[in-house]
Order: sequence, then structure tokens, then C-alpha cells
Amino acid sequence: MIYRIFNIFLTSRILPKNDFIFDNLYTMINNSFVIKNPLRHKEFLTNGLLILFLFITSLSFGQTAEAETNFGVCKACHTIGGGKLVGPDLKGVTDRHDEDWIIKFVQNSTKFIQSGDAAARKVFEENNNIPMPPNNLTADQIRDIMLYINNGGKVAGGGSEASTEKTEATVTHESESTKILAEMKQEEAQNMYITFIVLSILILLSIFDLLVTKIVKARWIHTIIILIAVVVLGEMLFVESAGLGRQQYYQPDQPIWFSHKVHAGQNRIDCQYCHFTADKSMHAGIPPVKLCMNCHSQVKEGKRTGKKEIAKIYAALENNKPIEWIKVHNLPDHVYFNHAQHVNVGKVECEECHGEVEKMDQIIQVEPLSMGWCIDCHRDKEIQFTNNKFYEQYNKLHEQMASGEIDKVTVQMIGGDECQKCHY
Repeated sequence: MIYRIFNIFLTSRILPKNDFIFDNLYTMINNSFVIKNPLRHKEFLTNGLLILFLFITSLSFGQTAEAETNFGVCKACHTIGGGKLVGPDLKGVTDRHDEDWIIKFVQNSTKFIQSGDAAARKVFEENNNIPMPPNNLTADQIRDIMLYINNGGKVAGGGSEASTEKTEATVTHESESTKILAEMKQEEAQNMYITFIVLSILILLSIFDLLVTKIVKARWIHTIIILIAVVVLGEMLFVESAGLGRQQYYQPDQPIWFSHKVHAGQNRIDCQYCHFTADKSMHAGIPPVKLCMNCHSQVKEGKRTGKKEIAKIYAALENNKPIEWIKVHNLPDHVYFNHAQHVNVGKVECEECHGEVEKMDQIIQVEPLSMGWCIDCHRDKEIQFTNNKFYEQYNKLHEQMASGEIDKVTVQMIGGDECQKCHY
């Protein structure tokens, strides 16, 4: 009777989750009850203890500290035992769904739903039809996360606190060099403004004294003052005119205190989840209020700003008015720039132009975005030339690559420094 109960329990509850280990354990137990051989019993005991040791080890140490970091993406929308947030509570998720199903859903839920899977469609509909963004996680990384969830949101082996401290230190570390450069730039602009005013006043005083008051008898003093002032003012005008349309270290206040450090850093929300047109349009796009509500229909209070800032999102939704975000990265009107060409074809990472956004509370333009800066990038930037349909028409370069004449193709080699590419 006990054998039958154990048999049913083993096959129905445990085997599906740990096939390899329990298949062997089940076979040995089964054989031990059927074959009445002392030697086989001894063999069973030895192997059984070994398998049991391996099983306990896999439960305790199969999980890595990386799971906690990877779960940072999940916790933006899910809890472990804390109830439903944006998505369902993940406690007991491995009991509700099998491993293969979870891996497919996590990697690309939209594709899985569109494939016609009934369970995936049910989860989607039960959670207000809010799609889960695709994740670039391997099957092993997802299994690691499942162990982390089953362990109550803790890293096995006591590595949780150290891992958390390391993660928080990385995320909360502000880009001090950027802040210092921004302050220096502001101070430099202020000093230049004062210098311009002082020199302008000196020129006017010198001219007035030369023509009217004639207090200073040595006319050469006025001549030197005027010449020096004209030279310095001329240089200032040249520098300012050359930088016309550029706004490096520009950091405007936004209508809502929105922290990229919290969203892109701590919660690890992918850039293109909010700026979803970056890979298919000239502009990266500003997320509409309804996109914000995918999360903020549940997240109604921030740890640092309370309810005040999030309430502005609700007000915009109720009044049917868009949030008037201030654009930070601007180019002159005569410059053509296409996000899709750089992101989708060129495979340029966001931080190459926008800096370490995941460390910024308030967005600041860290690069000059000048013509020289762009051309320098085009001269050095290697493009993904092979296996890319966009570059199939460059037959000569393909021949040179095949013959070994060149080992890489840069943007400059396909016309990246030609005027009409950006000005037409």
C-alpha cells in the first residue's frame, strides 16, 4: 500500500520538475521493492545516497547570485508573495506552469500569445491585456530566476546581501565626471558673459574719452585697450557662433520629476519599451501617457517623490492632455538624423550618444553632437557589413572583404562623411 502511494506521488508531483535526478531515484526504489537481492539493496543504498546528495546540492547551490540581478527586471511589475502588481504574483509560478512554458513566455510573451497558446492568452487577458516586454535572457538564466523565486526572493548560500549592496552601489553611483563638467561649462558661460560686458564697457569708455572728455592724455593707452578688447571679443564671437545650435550639458527641468536612474537603472526597463519608435522611425519618440499607465495603474506612489509626481500622470490622463516633456537632445534644423538607421541598421547603442542614462536622475546632454563629433564617429565606427541586407549593393566593398584587401568597413567608407548624407 505504501509502495503504491509513493509511486503515485513520485510520478505525479515530483518527476515532471526534476526528471533526471528523480528518474534514477524512482528506478532504484522501484527495483529495490521488486528484486529481493541483498547486493542490489546495498547498491541501491549507495547510489540512492549519492543521488540524494546531488539533489540537495542542486536545490541549495544550483542558483547563482546573478538571479537576483536578473530579477531586477521582473520586480518592476511582479512580486514574490506580495500580491498582484502590474503582472501576477510569481509565488508558486512553477506549480502553475511547467518550465518550458515559463521560458517561452518570459523570452517573448507576445510571440507566444500570438502562437495560440491558451494558457499564455489567459494570463495576458487576466492582467488587463498588458504585454510583457521581450527579455534577452537565456533558458539557464530563466531557470536561475525560477530557483530564486522558489527560494522566496533570496540567493541560496547567503550571497543576497552582498549582491544587493553591489547592485545598489552600481546603480546609485552618479556620473560625477558629467556633473563636474556640466558645472564647469555653466561657470565658463557665466564668466564669458561677464568678460563680454566688461570689455564692451572698456571700449565705450575709451572711445568716449578719446572723442569727448580727453582725460587720459596718453592716447596709446586707449589704442591698446581697444585693440585687446576687439581681439578678445572677436574670439568670443567666433567660439559662440561656431557653437550655435549646440547645447552640451543642457539639463532642463521637466514637467514631471522623472528619474531614468529609477526606471532604466534600478528597474532595468529597456529603452525601447518607452521610446518604442527608435528602431523604426526618424525620431525615438516620447511615450504617451497610456504607456506610463501600464505600470502606474498599479504603482501609485514613489519611494522618493511620494504621490505628488505620479498624480500628474493621472491628471494628464483625466484631462486628455499630453505631458509637455522638454526635448533635451536637439540638432539644428539643417541637420538630418535618423534614429532607425543608427539603431536598427548601425546597431548603435543608446549610451554611445546619450551617455549613461541609467545613472541619471535628470537627463543631461553629455556629448556635443557637433559635426566634428559625428564625423569622428563615422571615421572610426565599424559597421556590421556582412549578413546585413542593407549593405548588399556595395559590391566592390564585398569583393575587397572577400579577397582580404580590407578587414572591416567603416561608416566613412560607405559615404558617412559626404555632406549630402546629413545636409540636403
